Amino acid sequence: FCWRSDSPLIYKAVPSWFIRVEEIRDKIVENNKKTYWVPNSVKEGRFHNWLVDARDWAVSRNRFWGTPIPIWASEDLEEVVCIGSIDELAELSGVRVEDLHREVVDKLEIPSKKNPGTFLKRVDEVFDCWFESGSMPYAQKHYPFENKERFEKGFPADFIAEGLDQTRGWFYTLMVLATALFDKPAFKNLIVNGMVLASDGKKMSKRLKNYPDPVVVINKYGADALRMYLINSPVVRAESLRFSEDGVEGVVKQVFLPWFNAFRFMVQNIERWESGGNKFVPSTEKVCATTNPTDVWISAAAQGLIKFVHEEMQAYRLYTVMPELVRFIDQLTNWYVRLNRDRLKGAEGDDSDAETGLQVLYDVLLNVTTIMAPITPFITEYFYQHLRKMQPSYAEAANGGGSQNPVMAGKSDSIHYLTLPAYDAARLNQDAVDAMEVLQKVVELGRNIREKRLINLKTPVKNIAVILRNPSANLVKNVTGPLKDYILSELNAWGLTIVPQEEEHEWVTLSLTPVFSVLGKKFGKKMKAVSTFIKDIKHVDAVAALEKGSLEFEGETIDAKTEIVSKLSFSRGGDQWESASTQVGDCVVAIDCTQDEAILEAGRARELINHIQQLRKNAGLELTDKVEAFFEESDVLPLTENAVKSNVTTFKNKFEGSVPLPRRFAPKWSVVIDSDEVEIANAKVTVTICRPATAAKDGLGESQTLFVSTLDPSTVESGAVLACNVDGKDITVTEGQDFWVSTVAKLEAAKSVNWL
Repeated sequence: FCWRSDSPLIYKAVPSWFIRVEEIRDKIVENNKKTYWVPNSVKEGRFHNWLVDARDWAVSRNRFWGTPIPIWASEDLEEVVCIGSIDELAELSGVRVEDLHREVVDKLEIPSKKNPGTFLKRVDEVFDCWFESGSMPYAQKHYPFENKERFEKGFPADFIAEGLDQTRGWFYTLMVLATALFDKPAFKNLIVNGMVLASDGKKMSKRLKNYPDPVVVINKYGADALRMYLINSPVVRAESLRFSEDGVEGVVKQVFLPWFNAFRFMVQNIERWESGGNKFVPSTEKVCATTNPTDVWISAAAQGLIKFVHEEMQAYRLYTVMPELVRFIDQLTNWYVRLNRDRLKGAEGDDSDAETGLQVLYDVLLNVTTIMAPITPFITEYFYQHLRKMQPSYAEAANGGGSQNPVMAGKSDSIHYLTLPAYDAARLNQDAVDAMEVLQKVVELGRNIREKRLINLKTPVKNIAVILRNPSANLVKNVTGPLKDYILSELNAWGLTIVPQEEEHEWVTLSLTPVFSVLGKKFGKKMKAVSTFIKDIKHVDAVAALEKGSLEFEGETIDAKTEIVSKLSFSRGGDQWESASTQVGDCVVAIDCTQDEAILEAGRARELINHIQQLRKNAGLELTDKVEAFFEESDVLPLTENAVKSNVTTFKNKFEGSVPLPRRFAPKWSVVIDSDEVEIANAKVTVTICRPATAAKDGLGESQTLFVSTLDPSTVESGAVLACNVDGKDITVTEGQDFWVSTVAKLEAAKSVNWL
């Protein structure tokens, strides 16, 4: 049946013109060996098998539309002439034509040389369109009539790409014709694409309309999202893809939005930093000079990514490149930016360190944007047009200079003028990358443990114990040194221990399992006994076997690296411990889940901090805007006050010396900015943020108190004596004696509460 109309078809044998493929089949097979395919399995399997069994190629078709086969013959086919050019046809027929469609050339006749007085006519058939496709390298340059030198310099082609269905189509006809004409392949490198199917696994069909309109998809999600979805799919390794519109939407949500948010966050904080009278100028020197461990890590990871992309692109392995690019964007947005958010915002009080972090973020974003440009050309162009303005060379783009060489970031008018950046070997740092990988494992396993024990992240835990399989000294040094505070902060923990190797037997058991696919071939019927032997090995012996690199079974050596899988599992006793391990068992994390009163109070303090921050956000306050925070508990038990009492230092560090206070201490003239009733430790608490206000001494005269209430604390110096006249009466007040610039300062001076 016709695949378009489902109407019945009749198959019958008809005469055809053939190319003698079988005569050159061995040459075709040899030429195929000279090519590089991705994936190689298609070349060595499907295509090779087709070539070794190749039959003569029927190149004629019986239809009107098509390229006329240039053969003129007598009716009995005893005299046959194959025409090679317009000039030859004009010479033999006596008529010159430029239009080679059959309605023109079919009228031409060639006088017979064998039978004078008779004429040769063109045969009725036209070429199989695949013959034309296979002739593409020559036809596109009008070879050999024009561009002969240009063609010969560019043949074979460096690279082609097409779908898996072209194994018996274009790939085959290219190889056959190139072998027949030049005894060489038509291409050097080839990427085979898989087939994009409908979501139900069927072939996409215009008749069935079993796919979304591509124009609608592009208008809804953007061409970049569709491009990345397809490039980061099985299609680029010659496998089928069931197209899903949800997958395109996922690219927008999981890649583009976090990427854009990181870009916007950087721009906003550069503007904040410049608002202090600074000028942000990208500096590779500052990026290279940073000692912050996360800066070193993300910079090293970016340079490693550039190196990887160069290597994999040169090997035409697109299917390995795209996952790494997506993974890096996740590392940048979900780890680097998140771990450094306060630092980049200048909230840690060191603006020079904030600038260093912004320099690193700018450098990484520019590199990633440049690498991603061929894959997502539109969003990268948007990013580049903003990033380039910060470059010193941007001024050189004026008056058309941006379209001229030399190509450089800033000056060049488009990111698509830039070349792929070269990696900086000096910034590669495997130790930093390995340490950050451990940090991420520990944090993710720690979160899993918290979920198991239903411990809210706002509630701290006492200690985290980490057991690693054969960690290097540098790894332990980095994790327990520069990265320790990040782990403690992410997991809200008070302590971190990397268990030394000599003590790991007190915490975990090392178990070994055989790799059956390897050892099964080696031991055959003995495999069951081998498996039992390996699984029964005790911890100490297992450690010794891994350190040695092998173990013995009945005189046979078993390689510990390739024939055995090792896994750590938590074995320490005690109900206070909860553990989790990586899937491969190379890292075990255990958390002391003891919940005493100090832990619970620290958790309540963190909850209060979060509620205050949310009120600031709701009020639209800037980072530099100061407030005073107060709370009022509805419960009889002063749980929140006790939490503040036990964690004064935490609050002072977070709020630059300020501490949330019970509402009863707030001056009557405090101006409320925002207030909300929230839950802290399952109790109702009203949290309020107010404008900073002066606080008068208890018992201060009415006129003096009224005067104090009018003062702006930001304008009052320490120990200042202020005077005014009220109803003809001169009054004075002294800061530090009659009033203070904040309620906290008043309570500390008066020792009204014993915990300040």
